[in-house]
This record gives sequence, C-alpha cells and structure tokens, in this order.
Amino acid sequence: MKKYLAEFVGTFALVFCGTGAIVINEITHGAVTHVGIAVTFGLIVMAMIYTFGAKSGAHLNPAVTIAFAVNGKFPVRDVAPYIVSQVIGACAASIVLKILFPDSVLLGASIPSGSNGQSFILECILSFFLMLVIVSVATGSKEQGLFAGIAIGSVVLLEAMFAGPISGASMNPARSLGPALISGEYRQVWIYIFAPVTGSLAAIGIHKILQ
Repeated sequence: MKKYLAEFVGTFALVFCGTGAIVINEITHGAVTHVGIAVTFGLIVMAMIYTFGAKSGAHLNPAVTIAFAVNGKFPVRDVAPYIVSQVIGACAASIVLKILFPDSVLLGASIPSGSNGQSFILECILSFFLMLVIVSVATGSKEQGLFAGIAIGSVVLLEAMFAGPISGASMNPARSLGPALISGEYRQVWIYIFAPVTGSLAAIGIHKILQ
C-alpha cells in the first residue's frame, strides 16, 4: 500500500503543480509564461523522483508502468493498482484546482492546437524519447538516484518547452485524464491515452535491440 500511496501523492503533485501552472497562467493572463509552465513540469517530475523513487519507483505515469511491465522489470500484478493510484491522484489534483480556480474551464486539459493526427504522432515521439531515457537511467523499474532525477526531469522540461504549444506535451495518460474527467473536456483524450503507451512500448523495443 505504501507504493500505491506514493504513486497517488506523486501523481497528485505532478498534476497539481504542472496543470496548476497552466491554470494560473490562464487566469493571470500570461504571468507564468510558456517557459514557466515547462520548467514547472520538469522540476516537479525531478522532485517527485527524488521523493518517491526509492519507494515506488516514481512512475507517476501509466505508460511508464505498462512499459516497465512489458520489459519484464515490473510485476504484472502491480500494474493495475499503480495505474488506478496514478489516475485517482491526477483526478484529485484537478478537483482541488477546480475548487481553487472555479473560473478555469479546461483545468489545464491536453488539447491539440492542430489536427488530431499531428498531436498523436507528436505525443508518440515525445513519449518514445522520454521512455528511452527512463529505461536507460532507471534501476530496474525504479526511477531513483541523482542522475535519474536530473535526466528525466530535463527531458520532460525540454519536450514541454518545444512541443507544449502544439500537443500539450502530455506524455502521460494520467496527467491528461485528470483534467479531462473533472473539466468534462474529454473528446480528444484518447490521443493522450494511446499515444504515450504506443511511444513508450516502442522505446522498450528499441532499448532491447540496443542492449
């Protein structure tokens, strides 16, 4: 249960801070800035890896959990509890943001600025690179240690920096599901569920070939 609680709290923090930056940027008419949003996502991921990496592995992302299981580094029996913990954490964060900022309509939901196909492909590629880094620096299925936090947080920041304005740079089904379910804007959430999983599994395939 400690592992599941860690995933719940870690994902709550990720969504609360990351999408919270988006919401606050919206209601303050750009005070946080796009760069600030990207930095927030990168730093909170890094912080949660340092906080929960040794306890749960700090997946904070259903696509990462599934990819680790397919790679044989994570028990299949824990996949469902991890994903449930992550999604509930994301939804809880969005509920708190809704209470704090009731005027926010989307709550930082991931929405393509272009076509669905464009964002799907972009999210696949972003998730591919993120998972490739994760599986390369992780210890088994655990994202822990000084190098892992810096490497993974930096990739999240980098990808959010350049791809955020197009696809939202979610790379994480839980991060997108929370705001979508609580705001009711879930028409295109399928992109942010299937694309990260597809990209992450492709990364596992390439990692196996390169080993």
